Amino acid sequence: MSEERQTGRTDRPAQGEGSAEIEPPPRILDMAEPVASREPPLTLEPAAAVGALHSGRARLTHWWGAASPNLRGSAYMMAALLVYAVMVGAIKHVGGVIPLVQILLIRQVVMSLVLLAVSRGGLRPMLRTRRPGLQIVRSVLTLTAMLCGFTAVIQIPLAQATAIGFSQVLFVTIAAVMVLKEVVDARRWIATVIGFLGVLVMLKPSGDGLDAFALLAVAGALLNAGITVSVRMLAATERTDTILIWQGMVMIAALAIPSWLWWVPPDANQWFWLIVLSLFGTAGQWLITRAYQVGEAAALAPLDFSRLILASLTGFVFFAEIPALSTWIGAGIVVGATLYTIRKNARTLPREPATP
Repeated sequence: MSEERQTGRTDRPAQGEGSAEIEPPPRILDMAEPVASREPPLTLEPAAAVGALHSGRARLTHWWGAASPNLRGSAYMMAALLVYAVMVGAIKHVGGVIPLVQILLIRQVVMSLVLLAVSRGGLRPMLRTRRPGLQIVRSVLTLTAMLCGFTAVIQIPLAQATAIGFSQVLFVTIAAVMVLKEVVDARRWIATVIGFLGVLVMLKPSGDGLDAFALLAVAGALLNAGITVSVRMLAATERTDTILIWQGMVMIAALAIPSWLWWVPPDANQWFWLIVLSLFGTAGQWLITRAYQVGEAAALAPLDFSRLILASLTGFVFFAEIPALSTWIGAGIVVGATLYTIRKNARTLPREPATP
């Protein structure tokens, strides 16, 4: 998923030496207050307040600088997951009224504008690519994955859609063998099969067939696996901002006509949430990319399962959703199989590139 800024600050001059001391204004006494309690309130001198603030910032800066790369990566990852929880909740909130193609178009326009605003070299260097065909294929995969995954998010409980999405790692194992020609041992194949059994538990097959929207969540996970593989193929020659700007161009071009045909004029509240989900989506991509830049993929990937807790809380608090027992059982199977796969990958594979 891809994407530092610090703001400078001028210190306020402290009161003390070389300046007249300013007395606090006299206190207005409450005549009903006992005389013994009429003491002037304790106040913190401005210089002391500024000093305390700078001391706290200095301690935080020192701690951050001394933290291990994996700890800093974990902080970025948890921040990204919190941001994405807000984005997904906002999509579910407005998705019942605003067409998904319109939501994705607005999100992608805002993201591309932010990317251009923070880019140091301008648009021309970002457009430079050695593999335009693969850039387009990856962008189409991203668009289709979003349509499938976000439709599922809107139509089924958040916890179920999130848990099914974890099967992406299992699909990556299959894609790595078929496309990247990687070698997968028997244990990882067994873990993959067990993981898919967990997905079947969450799909709850019955005489009435499978839940179509849950199947869309599976399709989204499969397409996300394709995105991961394509990013691995692009990582050797392409910049992260190049991948994102190509994604923006392709998605805006593909979504423009459908959005125009089915455009629903948002009201003020809906515009607020559309902007929020767009900005939070952009921030989430920057944070998760930064996480994988400073931390090891094998150390960070298990944190992704915190999304299930966040999704369950969001669904319960804001949408009155209570996950079914089959969701928890299936999620436990998928999480266990995925964690095993991640551990095996950490032992046998080099560190993965950052995913935009």
